[in-house]
Amino acid sequence: MNENERQVALTEAFRGRGMSLFSGGLDSQLSVCVLREQGVHVEAVLFTSPFFKNDTPVKAAEALQVKLHVLDFSEDILSLMAHPPHGFGGALNPCIDCHALMVRRAGELMVKLGFDFVASGEVLNQRPMSQNRRSLETVEMDSMLKGRLLRPLSALLLAPTIPEIEGLVDRERLLGFNGRSRKPQMELATRYGLREYPSPAGGCLLTESGFCRKLADLKDQEGLSCLRLVWLLRIGRHFRLPGGAKCVVGRDARDNAELKKMRGEADVLLHTVDVPGPTVLVPGGAAAEDIGLAAELCAAYGDRAEREAITVRIEGKGYAEHRVVALRPRVYFADWML
Repeated sequence: MNENERQVALTEAFRGRGMSLFSGGLDSQLSVCVLREQGVHVEAVLFTSPFFKNDTPVKAAEALQVKLHVLDFSEDILSLMAHPPHGFGGALNPCIDCHALMVRRAGELMVKLGFDFVASGEVLNQRPMSQNRRSLETVEMDSMLKGRLLRPLSALLLAPTIPEIEGLVDRERLLGFNGRSRKPQMELATRYGLREYPSPAGGCLLTESGFCRKLADLKDQEGLSCLRLVWLLRIGRHFRLPGGAKCVVGRDARDNAELKKMRGEADVLLHTVDVPGPTVLVPGGAAAEDIGLAAELCAAYGDRAEREAITVRIEGKGYAEHRVVALRPRVYFADWML
């Protein structure tokens, strides 16, 4: 069956068809369940970027057996970081503008596939800044999807949407959740048999102060035009060396493997030779003095084992060398850590 035939079959089988924003959190899972319970066909939309944690939603979609459309949102959100029209939240999170743009992108997919509306798991007043009534209205207006953005969990407290008015969705079977309490959602989850879902929040790195400190440094120094450098922020310990170079030190074997995988042609890669230790990446290379300090960092985070010096391998574009590095205490580098 081709895509056109599938869409025709769905039209005949279901009352309405909705594209539901899907983070994998409890609210987004419940939104899918509430709509499907009344015979609405639902497909989920997952947005990916360096700032979102996307392991949970894929598993959640599989558990719900809901078709998942994955859209790369990286360039969209980076474009918002310069001047978000509605500003930032408590950190570097442009929540209102980000959500409006997600809804707009989901709306474009809605039109492309011939669906009827976009759904979201938002709950009125669950977040005081980004989910109050005014913010919900702003998202709907800025997304250019007025009347076709449905919030199933709080719909009874909001104006009826076009799919409700047209009878594609039964408004009486939607909900009126309000406020920050999670008890109603947890009770509903039990009824639907949902046992695994993440704790609220924590899905966006732009709300975390440690990550935002590294992001602000990158924005001020190299800028945000290189997506690879943004992805690197998720890996290891980050240092800004005295000569201006960025230095990333792996925390564990997984970090070390990722740093090797993400190495660019102009980067310098370092690792310990005679003891277990981290992989260290200097994106874009650096002056000799900073490379020497990167080697000292590599040695400092290696397995010291009462040694006075450690051998570090330094690999740059067209060269490789071994260097014996005297050990410094890690506190020596503390002021350089981001």
